[in-house]
Amino acid sequence: MGSGRWDYDAYEAAEAYRRANGRSAFDYNDRVLSRTPRNQWRAHPDLEPYGVGVRESRDSAEHPASLAISVLFDVTGSMGGVPRVLQTKLADLHGLLLRKGYVDHPQILFGAIGDAYSDRVPLQVGQFESDNRMDDQLGDIVLEGGGGGQMRESYELAMYFMAHHTSLDCHEKRGKRGYLFIIGDEMPYPNVNPQQVSRVLGHRVDGPGRSDRSGRPDHPGRPGEWPGGHLGRGGFPTTPIEDVVRDLTRKFDVYYILPEGSSYVGNDEVLGAWRALLGQNVIQLDDLDAVCETIALTIGLAEDRIDLDGGLEDLRDVGSGAGRSVERALGELDTHRGTRRDRRGDQRSDQRGDRRGSRATHDADVRFLRAQGVGYTYDSGYDDRPESRR
Repeated sequence: MGSGRWDYDAYEAAEAYRRANGRSAFDYNDRVLSRTPRNQWRAHPDLEPYGVGVRESRDSAEHPASLAISVLFDVTGSMGGVPRVLQTKLADLHGLLLRKGYVDHPQILFGAIGDAYSDRVPLQVGQFESDNRMDDQLGDIVLEGGGGGQMRESYELAMYFMAHHTSLDCHEKRGKRGYLFIIGDEMPYPNVNPQQVSRVLGHRVDGPGRSDRSGRPDHPGRPGEWPGGHLGRGGFPTTPIEDVVRDLTRKFDVYYILPEGSSYVGNDEVLGAWRALLGQNVIQLDDLDAVCETIALTIGLAEDRIDLDGGLEDLRDVGSGAGRSVERALGELDTHRGTRRDRRGDQRSDQRGDRRGSRATHDADVRFLRAQGVGYTYDSGYDDRPESRR
C-alpha cells in the first residue's frame, strides 16, 4: 500500500460534497450505529483486523524511501472526539510533514482502539496510505464509545498487532523505525490474552507472544464471534505487555499522547504506567485541537529536521494557533533529544581520542529509553552496558 499523493483540493472537494449532501465525515459510523443492532456491529472491511496477515508500508518508484507513520486512538467514552479532530485537521498534518520537509515520503495508517473484553469492535486498523485514502480510513472508523470502565482498554492488543502484523520497508530495508502514536487516556491491560488474538485477529498463537502471520484464520467463524476451541487454553501463556512493547519498539518509535478533556487527564496512575513502558515518550497535551501539530513536530524533531523553535516558527508560518500547546507538550521531549544528541557527539569525540568531551554515564532516562537503531527497545532497568548508553 502507499501509492498516490495527497491532494488538498480533492480533500476540500470531498468535504464540500459531504456538506452539500448532509453527510458527516463519519458516514459509515453513522449508518452502523443508527441502523444496525449492536450485536451486528462490525468494523468496516478496510479496517477489519480479523485474518489480516500484515499491513504493509512499501517503497515504490513514486515513494522510494517510504516512512511508516501510525496513529491509533482510543474511541471509548470521552475519547470519541479524537478522530473527528484528526479528520478536520488531516490536511494540516500532511501539509506540515511534506511542505515543511519533516518527511519526504510519509505513509500514514489510522486505527481505533476499544476494549476487547466488552466492545463489539475492539480494534480497527487501516492501511498505510500516501494519498487521500487516509481520509477515507478515518471516515470508515466505528466510534463505538464503549469501554470497560476500569481505567484500562485494549491498547496491548493494538500494540501486539502493530508489532507482529505490520511489514515496513523503512525498517526492513534501511534499518529505520517507523512512528506509532497512541492517543488515549487509560492504561493497557497487563497481558495480551491469546483468546482475544484468536477472536479479534483470527490467528492462532504458535507460541508465547507469536501468532501465525499467514493471514489465514485458524478457525471458522465471523469477526467478533467466539471461535470453537477457545485457543489459548491449551498451554500457551498470556503475553506480558512488557514483551509486546519490546517487540514493538524494535520496529516503531512509540509515543503515547494524553489529551486534555479526557476522563483521566493528568492521572498519576495512567501516566506512571505508560512512562514505565515508554519513558519520556509520554506527552501530555492541553488542547486536543493541537494533536495533529503535535504529531507533526514530534516527527520533525525525531528526524532531526527541526528543533522546537524551528517547528514553532513553522506553525506560525502556516497560521496555526497551536504553538503554545505544542511547546508545552514537547518542551521536555526536545530537551531530552538535545541531551541525547550531545551525548552522541561526546561518544564520537571519545572514539577520536578526544577525552575532553563529557559522556553521560548514569542518565536516569536511559532506564526507559535506549538509543535509536534497529535493535532498539525500551527497558525497565539500567545495567550500565554500552548498548544502554548509545
